[in-house]
Amino acid sequence: MSKILRASYIIHRAEKRIKLQFEPDPAINIILKNMPGARWSHSLRCWHIPQSKSLYNDFKKMLPEGWQILEKKHAFTPPDLKPPAKSPIEKAATPFREPKENAIEIWEICQENKTALEDFTTMLALKAYSPNTIRTYKNEFSALLQTLKNRPVHSLSADDVKRYVLYCVETLQLSENSIHSRLNALKFYFEQVLRREKIFVEIPRPKKPFILPKVLGEQEIGKLFNALENKKHKAILFTAYSAGLRVSEVVALELRHIDSDRMQILIEKGKGKKDRYVMLSPVLLDILRNYLKTWKPRPKKYLFEALEPGEPMSSRLAQHVFIEAKRRAGLKKHLSFHSLRHSFATHLLESGVDIKYIRDLLGHFSINTTTRYLHVKRESLVNIKSPLDELYKSGNMDFNP
Repeated sequence: MSKILRASYIIHRAEKRIKLQFEPDPAINIILKNMPGARWSHSLRCWHIPQSKSLYNDFKKMLPEGWQILEKKHAFTPPDLKPPAKSPIEKAATPFREPKENAIEIWEICQENKTALEDFTTMLALKAYSPNTIRTYKNEFSALLQTLKNRPVHSLSADDVKRYVLYCVETLQLSENSIHSRLNALKFYFEQVLRREKIFVEIPRPKKPFILPKVLGEQEIGKLFNALENKKHKAILFTAYSAGLRVSEVVALELRHIDSDRMQILIEKGKGKKDRYVMLSPVLLDILRNYLKTWKPRPKKYLFEALEPGEPMSSRLAQHVFIEAKRRAGLKKHLSFHSLRHSFATHLLESGVDIKYIRDLLGHFSINTTTRYLHVKRESLVNIKSPLDELYKSGNMDFNP
C-alpha cells in the first residue's frame, strides 16, 4: 500500500513555501536535509521548501518508491510561473499563433515538422554539440514549429523568417539575448540541415545590451559564506568563488580533478569543450578535506554528488544553494550563482593580477569577454578624480551646499 505525502502552498513568515506533510520517514528526512532551502517548522510540525517548480520537481524525482504525492491544488503550478496571457488584439495582429504554454508539447507539431525536428536534433548530435546547447536549440526551434502548426518549416522563405523574428520581438517581447538564441537555432537548421547558405544574410540581429557583471563585495562574500551551516553547501560556494567556476563546472568536478600535490584543479570539458587548470586554494583544500571527512555517505566519483551515489548534483540544486545562502545573508542585490565567478575575476583584477591570466583562469576564448571586468574595477573608479572636484580645488567656483 502506498504511503501518502501531502503537498500544498502556504505563506510562512511572509515567504511563499510548499508544505510537505508525511508520516516520519528517515529516507525523506535525509533528502530534505540535503535540499537547499528546506526547513523544518516546529510550529507547523512539518517540512517546507521554497515555492520553486524546479526544486519541487527534483524532490518528486528523489522520493523513494512506495510514496504517493497528493497535491492540494488541481494545477500545482505557482501563479508567478504561469506565462502571461495575450489579448485577442495581440493575437490577431500577427499571422503567427503563439504557443499555448512556454513548454513545447511535441504532439502540437505536425508530422512533417516532427521529422524536421528529428533531423535537426540528429545533426546537432553528429556535430557533437553539448547537451545544454542541444536542449536550448531544440527548444528554440520547437517554438517555431509549434507556431507554424501544419505549415512545413522547410517552406519558409527569408521574408517569412523575418516576419517570425518581428513577431518574437514585438508580440512575444523576447529579450535581445533570447532573440539571438532563437536566431542561432534557426540559422543552424536552414544553413546546416537544409544547406541554405544565404537566408540569414538579410536578417538583422538586435543589438545586445551591454550589462555589467553583478559583483559581491568582500563583506558580502563573507556574509554569504557564513550564512550556511551545511558543510556540503558551504564547500560548493567556496569552490565556485575560489576558482571562478561556472555552476556546470562545479557540479561536474570529480574527486580525481583535485590535485593537492600540484595545488590545481582540472576543469575537464568546460564551456566550448575546453580543458583548463585553475588554482587550488589552500583554504579551499582544507574546506574540501573537512567536508569529505565528515560527509555521509562519502562521495564515490563526483566531488558533490546527488543522493544517488556516483551521480553528480544537478546545477539547479547548486543554484538553489546560492539562493538560500543569499536569503539567509539578507543580501538584496540582484545576484545569481554566476555572481561568484564575476566576483572572483573582479577581485583578482583589483589585486593587480594581469587580465590575460584572468582570461585563462576563466576559460574565455576572447580577451574581449574578460575586459568587461575593467568596468567594475573599484580602484579604477576611486583613483579617477571628477572634474567637479578639480574645479572646486581651484577656487574658481562658489560652493554652498
